[in-house]
Amino acid sequence: MTATLAEDAWSLAFGTMPIEDGLALREATAWRLMPGNDPGRYAGLLSIADLDTFLRTDAARTPRVSMADGARKGGAGVPHDEYLEEGGDRVDLPRLLARHDAGASLVVSQFHEIHPPLARFCRGLEKAFLHGVQANIYLTPPGAQGFRVHFDTHDVLVLQVSGRKAWRVWDAIPYPAPTRHTPWHNNATPEGDPHALLMAPGDALYLPRGVLHEAMVQDGADPSLHITIGFMEPAFGEMLRDLLGELEAEEPALRAAIPTWRLAEPDGVAAVRSGLAAALAALGGPGLADRIAVAALDRLVRDRMSLPRRGLVAPAPGPEDRLVLSETMHHTLVPLPEGGAALRWYGGVETLSAAELDWLVALEDGATSAALGDGALDFCRRLARVGLLEAHHPAA
Repeated sequence: MTATLAEDAWSLAFGTMPIEDGLALREATAWRLMPGNDPGRYAGLLSIADLDTFLRTDAARTPRVSMADGARKGGAGVPHDEYLEEGGDRVDLPRLLARHDAGASLVVSQFHEIHPPLARFCRGLEKAFLHGVQANIYLTPPGAQGFRVHFDTHDVLVLQVSGRKAWRVWDAIPYPAPTRHTPWHNNATPEGDPHALLMAPGDALYLPRGVLHEAMVQDGADPSLHITIGFMEPAFGEMLRDLLGELEAEEPALRAAIPTWRLAEPDGVAAVRSGLAAALAALGGPGLADRIAVAALDRLVRDRMSLPRRGLVAPAPGPEDRLVLSETMHHTLVPLPEGGAALRWYGGVETLSAAELDWLVALEDGATSAALGDGALDFCRRLARVGLLEAHHPAA
């Protein structure tokens, strides 16, 4: 049988690790080095030649392109005027190359958005984890360091594409479960002795958010090219912030005034405590967990790029054409109280009847609209038009 998009991506990222072990890894706080046995393991995802090609396009602009140099005083970020065209955001390639020759790392953020092999890989991991996944690229010259000791505010998986890079990783986490709202003042002091690692092509390193680390390329070595896969899992605080506006409109306890005019009285704080208890009780309503779950899936569906396989010219499917749900288009189904479900995807929502929901289930494995029954052809054509269905070619 042909492997699914998620299975291909999982195998490339985690090797033979069972999916349950991988999910447990994500739920814990321990880092893990996963040595590879194939130096060309990630060659299909990226090469230095791919970066050279990209830098010669008009897409090579900030903020996607940046540079870092750990030898700089103060912050490691290289000032824009050292590698961009004067007064603009486009790369000045000769100056960027000179800065790279002098020891600055090239950083290309969100490269999955413009590089198809990485787009497909990240989409496969998104199908496995049901949250956004991004790919940032780091090319570091020999004897150089990009960023000094730091932690990331989301889990990452480092894939060593070419060259070798020495890492130092600490076990102690100074600030548990940091998010992008966590202030970073460059003052986190590593505790204990670091683990010294040397990553070679084909190796992978998983670093949960909050784990302190740094990396550099040894003198006389080849340049190091690695991909940092970012797992953009939502946090409860972030999801509550997003939902709070809706909840405030629905719950009087969240709109109640804080009696500041009573704060100078002996029972003033008690009045605040009472109002806060009512507000928290409103937040603990029975439907909130469902709403957070739907909002988290909606974030995946609506915030990530749509990647339909259909092109500009796409004939409408016929009744005998075998169709299957697209692996590259995120979608989610939300059951409705009155029956059926809401099909949600990037750019749209469609309410499905019970019959249409049955058709959609059948289309997960592949089906023809003729086999589905009356009315299915129009349904399939609607979904194919927006990229949710594609031709199904079963493996021989």
